[in-house]
Amino acid sequence: MPTIALVDDDRNILTSISIALEAEGYRIMTYTDGASALDGFKTSMPDLAILDIKMPRMDGMETLRRLRQKSDVPVIFLTSKDEEIDELFGLKMGADDFIRKPFSQRLLVERVKAVLRRASPKDGTAPKETDSAKVLERGLLRMDPERHTCTWKAEPVTLTVTEFLILQALAQRPGVVKSRNALMDAAYDDQVYVDDRTIDSHIKRLRKKFKQTDDDFDMIETLYGVGYRFKE
Repeated sequence: MPTIALVDDDRNILTSISIALEAEGYRIMTYTDGASALDGFKTSMPDLAILDIKMPRMDGMETLRRLRQKSDVPVIFLTSKDEEIDELFGLKMGADDFIRKPFSQRLLVERVKAVLRRASPKDGTAPKETDSAKVLERGLLRMDPERHTCTWKAEPVTLTVTEFLILQALAQRPGVVKSRNALMDAAYDDQVYVDDRTIDSHIKRLRKKFKQTDDDFDMIETLYGVGYRFKE
């Protein structure tokens, strides 16, 4: 099984994530800061790295910058910040995704699986019928849950795992209104508490990302006091 490096100065997070990923069969290496992680990577490069952004000695951004000078190993950022500039800067530097604290271990495990699938070598064979059947297409929107990819007008739109799950829940049934509670259930498990404003923030970021690709994007409708829906 692949090796995953966890880099976080919070030992409770290191322990809980390690247990969740080891239960899936992954081999885990843990580090409490970026500098020690880079030293460890010199002798044993992981298949995927999960980096906290805010750490002593060397933060996640600097760790990623130095790592990208030598390796294209997939990276998932953990962050408690809610500043989109950090997310955009990190993605530009070569991060694969951001997961915001507090987060669901189930979502983290699924995101790890998706990133590793995307990073695996392509053998050039045609996709299996079962794989293509899982692809969601709604007009100009195409979502592939197995590869965690999303395109609009054939242009890629980079989504976090939570944004992907929310959009998928809306697009599965165009025209049907989804309440905020329904979207919470789709994107989070019972171990994570979020309020209405969290869902609203995700919707706002979704719209912004699609408008960067298509300024006329207006497929996500708000029904005030009720919820959201994807246009038919």
